[in-house]
Order: sequence, then C-alpha cells, then structure tokens
Amino acid sequence: MSPSAAIAVRPGPPLSGTVRVDGSKNAALPLLAAAAAIRRPVRLGNMPGSSDVQLMLALLQSSGLRLVRPSTVPRSVALVPLDDHSEVPELPDADRIRASYYLVPALLAARGRARLPWPGGCRIGDRGMDEHFKVYAAFGDKVETDRAGYRVTASPSGPTQVAVDLPFRSRGASVAAVLRAVAGGHRLRLGNPNLSPEFTGVLDFLRQAGWQADLTRDVLRVEPPAAPDETATLDRSVPGDKIEAGTLACAIAATGGSGRIEGVRVLDVRPVTEALNRLGFPVLTEPDALVLPGGGTPTGAPLTAVASLDPDGLDADFEPALLALALGLPGTHLFADAVNPGRHGNLLPQLHLLGAEFEEFSATRCRLTGPQRLTGTLVEATDIRTGSALLIAGLTARGTTTVTGLDQLRRGHADLPAKLHALGADVTEAAR
Repeated sequence: MSPSAAIAVRPGPPLSGTVRVDGSKNAALPLLAAAAAIRRPVRLGNMPGSSDVQLMLALLQSSGLRLVRPSTVPRSVALVPLDDHSEVPELPDADRIRASYYLVPALLAARGRARLPWPGGCRIGDRGMDEHFKVYAAFGDKVETDRAGYRVTASPSGPTQVAVDLPFRSRGASVAAVLRAVAGGHRLRLGNPNLSPEFTGVLDFLRQAGWQADLTRDVLRVEPPAAPDETATLDRSVPGDKIEAGTLACAIAATGGSGRIEGVRVLDVRPVTEALNRLGFPVLTEPDALVLPGGGTPTGAPLTAVASLDPDGLDADFEPALLALALGLPGTHLFADAVNPGRHGNLLPQLHLLGAEFEEFSATRCRLTGPQRLTGTLVEATDIRTGSALLIAGLTARGTTTVTGLDQLRRGHADLPAKLHALGADVTEAAR
C-alpha cells in the first residue's frame, strides 16, 4: 500500500478471528535511546515497523551508532555504541518526531554536546520542553534555544548526585532525567516520576545492565553499577503495543464481534478491559492475550474516560478509541484529555463530518449521548490516534468512510488496517 494511499472502510459482519499486535512505538523509542545512552552492545527484539521507530533508528545511525539487523531474527536490531569524536551531528529530520529529545543524553555522553531542531510529531497541543531543560540544568548542563531548535552542552564538572522534582508525572522528562544520569554515571533522586509501563520498562532495562533503580509511587532513586560489564550484549524485547491492542478490542466490540488479541501484557490494557466489561462487552485475559468471546449486550452504563498521568489513570492514547466506540452505545458518556490539549481539536471535527454530535464543555472535555448513527464520508487522520478512532467509527457508519492522512497513522502503527482486515473488516485501499 503506497504511503499516500487512502483507506475505504465499510460496515460488514461482526469482526472475528485472532490477531497479534506489533511492538509498542511508545516503549521502543525510549528503549532505543536508553540503548544509545548506556554505551554498550544491545540487542532489541520485537521492534515495530512504525515510521516513527524507523526514523529514530535512522537518527541514531546518523549520530554514529552502528545498527545491525540479524537476518535470522526478524524484527530485531543490534546496536553498537556511538563513536566518540568531537563533531556534533546535524539531524534535520529530528523535527519530524516528538521523541527526538530522547537523543540528548546519548549525544552528551559521546560528544559532550547535543544540537537538535524543535521536535515534531502529532499536533495535539502544547507539549513544551521546559521540564526537560530544567532536568539538564540540574545536572549542570548549559541549555540554549532559538527559533530553529536547542543546544545542550554538558558541564565538565557536574554534580555526582542530582535531585529533580517534577511538577507532574511527565514521561518525557522522567526518561530525560534517568538517561542523563546514565550518560554521566550520576546518582539520581527523581521526585514525582512517571509510572507508565513505557517508563518502568526503561528501568527494567537499566537493572539488567547492573544499575540500581528503586521505585516507589513518589520517588525514584537510581545508582550506577559498581563495576559495569561494558562488553556483554544486553538482550531486551519491546513489549506489545497496548494502544494497538486496546484499539482492536474497541473495534471488535463496536461491531459486536469476538476475537483474540495476542502479544500484549494484560496489565497494560486494564483500563480498556475494565471499561469494556462495564459497558457490557466481556473480556477475558490471559498472560499474553485478550479474548473477547462475544455475546455481550450493551448495558447503557455511562463511560467516563478522562486521560491522566496518574499511575492508575487512563493513558491518553486510549481515549480516542473509547470515544469512537461510545458513539454507538446507549448512555451518556464523558471524555477529557488535558494531557494532550489539542487532541479533541483534531478528533471531534473529523467525527462531526461523519455526523457525530458532542456537547463540548471546553477544548479538552466533551460529552456524547448514544447510540448515534454515522454516515461515511471523507475524513483525515490528522494524528495517530485520530486515525485509529476514524477506522473504528467507519466500521459502523452507513456507506463508505474514506480515511486519508495514513502517513500520520503509520507513525504509530505499521499497518493497523491490515490487522482489521485480518479480523474480517471491509478495509481496502481507496483511489483518490
């Protein structure tokens, strides 16, 4: 399927079958950055084919990292540490991806300096880097900014022990703090850390490398190993994509179908499974799979899906799929995403084109009452999660829903339409 292709989605019979999710983009990106910062050979398996991950691999290679893709182990990549030399690489393509800021610690470790353009990615509101810059300042680094981007210069005599307290549980700032400690061999006390599985996966990787990482709900303490083994290769596998699994589960439920979704840790998708069970769609869990046996009846129970960075909260990336599902369900349902304040500004206008109606309280909060009857038309995947929500909505809309902007969708999912097709969805490439 060509990168510029559109997808035509038509209603059909209930989805059914078995599908396996790809590796998680949101987990792979910080793991790749950690592999670069730790400066020893690393082999990562279950690497997703999403375009953001492929771009990050290219950026690492442009930074001096050597990449090897073993032909005998599909979806894996081996990384050999960055070469030490004084030249700071130009990375103009870093402005196409939000997670390019993860590269800073590795560049500081190898070059002493990092120079990057302002990050890009989904246009879903102000997600500034002030907290990242405060992290680097705590390590004694010098930060300079201009309209084109930012520069970070490592302090030649920074503190050996650093304390940082975050005002909110920023995943990006938490990763930046930990990887900066790794890059310089510092001890770190991080207050109010992010506790998402994507971040704790980085900590597990560091523990495997000999680092001490003691995590409570409120404080993370990180200490370097006494005698690190810098020659042995570290092996790690990227966890399955919880957001893709939740999206597929919502698609199956929206069509009244049944199915099995493999390759995901069930604890990572608990907010979605709890919501589906409450809405009348039974979900059974196995250690590595979700099973939707079908036969459920919508309860009409109200759904409240409020994105949160709290440990027990709803990952913001789950909210669009749940919203698309709720359009076809009885009851009055509340949605909010202040984590990504521009996401509703992308998502709701596209769903309006299909005939969806919302009561909008603010730019980040809305309410809908269902079931609503949608009618297919031309819509655009303006960001990754809007694209996946539009695919779900198109499965139940009358007529044909044509989804453009698939380059955005593929930034997070290598081929989500193909997985829906494997479950029996009428999803085909559309002429434009």
